[in-house]
Amino acid sequence: MTKNHKPDIPIEFRIINWIGIIDQLTGTKARQLLNGTDVPPPQFALLNHFSHRPEEGKTVMQVATAMQQPQPGITKTISKLVRKGFLEEHKNPRDGRSKILLLTAAGIKAHQIAREKLISGSGDVFKGWSENEKNTLFQLLDRLKIHLDNNR
Repeated sequence: MTKNHKPDIPIEFRIINWIGIIDQLTGTKARQLLNGTDVPPPQFALLNHFSHRPEEGKTVMQVATAMQQPQPGITKTISKLVRKGFLEEHKNPRDGRSKILLLTAAGIKAHQIAREKLISGSGDVFKGWSENEKNTLFQLLDRLKIHLDNNR
């Protein structure tokens, strides 16, 4: 039993609360690590989303839905990425009111540089953890992520 054990608080709440605290701490660290790059965290999040399937075009609405954020905010961030040449817009053959967005080679490179900064800056986070511990944590978090993603 850890010193943080509180039997009066349901473990489910404590897990979600911990994840929220971890999100806050890692978000602050990411902002620090990406400071001085051409990719602040909101833009990194979108480039990361596009990088999973770079050949697949997406509309602003699809991105807003996937990111669970209001469309105006996503539109503003996407406009910045288009101006930087990290995304390019194409006519949508199915809907003349929207455009298809694609990740460019410059966007792929900017994402890789930013991702490397994040990886190198967080290398000591798991110092002292075994590969088994890291894999176990990843599997449990992946299970939770899939459940949350499937039950939006």
